[in-house]
Amino acid sequence: MQPRRTRGFTLVEVLVALVVVALGLTALMVAVNGTARTSGFLRDKSLAQWIALNRLSEVRLNVTKFGQNTDTGELDFGSRKWHYDTRYFDTSIASMKRVVVRVYLGDAKAKGNALAQAVGFLGSSLSVPGSTTVDWTSGVVTAGVPGATVPGATVPGTQPGTGTPTPGSPAPPGTPIVPSPAPSPTPPSNP
Repeated sequence: MQPRRTRGFTLVEVLVALVVVALGLTALMVAVNGTARTSGFLRDKSLAQWIALNRLSEVRLNVTKFGQNTDTGELDFGSRKWHYDTRYFDTSIASMKRVVVRVYLGDAKAKGNALAQAVGFLGSSLSVPGSTTVDWTSGVVTAGVPGATVPGATVPGTQPGTGTPTPGSPAPPGTPIVPSPAPSPTPPSNP
């Protein structure tokens, strides 16, 4: 009589299975690590963008006085330390400046690339909103207050120099719109 052999896995089969499981878990950990790193980067980039837009609003509201051509500062936001660099550039319009805000992670001594940048414009108001047409390429006002006539000036939707609406043009702002009566349906013709 032969001894009865029990069925089961050999040591080599168990080791091969463990190697396959280990490789699978390693790949899974690499993917999770990459996802966590990307999520952290996107969080930092979003916070930096908020800081840049907040700083741009501060400059526009003139909450903090700004320097001649550059302004830097540090702040704590989202349990992190940040620093920003605000720069002011001249434009072709004398009363307007281009404002560029760059935000970096860490204190001002930390070097690196900006995580976010916001660009805006700062200047004195050229007119009451909706009352003039401004040629932004030269900064020249080409029309006056509604109702006033400016020789040679053209306001869209009006006849030159008169302020009178052009037939078929849209009504100027503030004009009441009266709906036209709906056309009556025509009865179908019988052939």
